[in-house]
Amino acid sequence: MTERTRRDWLRVAGGVGVAGLAGCSALGGDPSDDGDDGESDFEGADLPLDLDGRAQSPEGLTSQFRQGLRNHGHIDATIPETVDVEWAVPANRGDHTASKGSPMLAPSGDVLVADDTGRIQSIATDGEPNWSTSISDDDRGSHGTPAIADGTAYVGTYDGVVSAVSVADGEILWQTDVGDAAAASPTYHEGRLYVAVEYATPSGTVVVMDAESGDVEWRDDRPTDHPHSTVAVDLERDRFLFGSNDGNVYAWSFSDRERAWTYDTGGDVKAPIAVSRGIAVVPSWAETVTAVDVADGTGLWEFETDDMVMCAPAVHDGTAYVGSHDGNVYAIDLATGEEEWSTPVNGWVTGSVTATNEHVLAGSYDAHLYALDRADGSVTWAVEGRGDVTSAPYVTDDAIYYAERAPEGSDEAGMCYKLAAPE
Repeated sequence: MTERTRRDWLRVAGGVGVAGLAGCSALGGDPSDDGDDGESDFEGADLPLDLDGRAQSPEGLTSQFRQGLRNHGHIDATIPETVDVEWAVPANRGDHTASKGSPMLAPSGDVLVADDTGRIQSIATDGEPNWSTSISDDDRGSHGTPAIADGTAYVGTYDGVVSAVSVADGEILWQTDVGDAAAASPTYHEGRLYVAVEYATPSGTVVVMDAESGDVEWRDDRPTDHPHSTVAVDLERDRFLFGSNDGNVYAWSFSDRERAWTYDTGGDVKAPIAVSRGIAVVPSWAETVTAVDVADGTGLWEFETDDMVMCAPAVHDGTAYVGSHDGNVYAIDLATGEEEWSTPVNGWVTGSVTATNEHVLAGSYDAHLYALDRADGSVTWAVEGRGDVTSAPYVTDDAIYYAERAPEGSDEAGMCYKLAAPE
């Protein structure tokens, strides 16, 4: 793999100086990003990049998986030092090992969650159900997370259908068959959905859909191998990309949808790729986390764990956070690939970690959701549920929502939880 000097890395990041890397942010123009990026690629400048007031979503978008086009996984919020379970609502009932869908917040403040029964439901902030709609009778239902825009929730299911559902009442607005499985979460941008699609051979593709009608506008004609990974979009670098079971990351130009590059990690890439500062952070079953240049597909560094990595990373303030089957959560310096800290969480970490302003939230196969201090990885608190925690926690000003798998070998359902500070 090609090694980069620090000067090379700074060029990729957009020219921000060393002081900017240590204390501020890097560059980029994507309004859905994590607050790490500025507004231009100005060579050699250390810019004051206080972006707290900037819109975090494209026009019309309320929320989507991993908090933005780049799947960065950071939420601008502070969690309580202690929490209690305020309510738990039944959700997943299947035992398929893939990560389950994550709760997502609607404009009303209600929570939407799609589960592996093939249902999408709306839950009020007090835990009472608003509505529940069946969108699939496939045995694996949905493992995706809805993208919510202009009052509509978009989600895929394992029967290869993408559905649009009214957030207000659960009415199905349209359903489009795009392949054999649409297990990845849709990515929404300016009236279009970008969706990774699986075929049974095995192979796969990516489609671009009109969000209003459900029509497929474009489909790549070169197959991949069962892509589970949610599409990431980097507007400034004119790329969209995802990972595949054949171990490759595939990238296209966003402007003309031409295949741009392919990078082989050596192991299945099943989880979403996080993008920050022009760098794609790629989890792989090769027991690695790899940094790849979004523009040209060059490998920048490779971080080794002691087992496969099937966890979606979160990236913020120059650090990537990711879990592994080796039972640890890692903090990795984005610039160098060096470990900052690691913390054992007593089980596989196969869901998506979420970074808040001071903590990292990570679910474990020991049935706990962990809050880890971003500074040193120490455990602030751990909440025990009943099943393996494989969703991405969603954080609001006053609550944390997450979902789990059904307990293995049990008739009990996996739950969707609301955590809040003790009264």
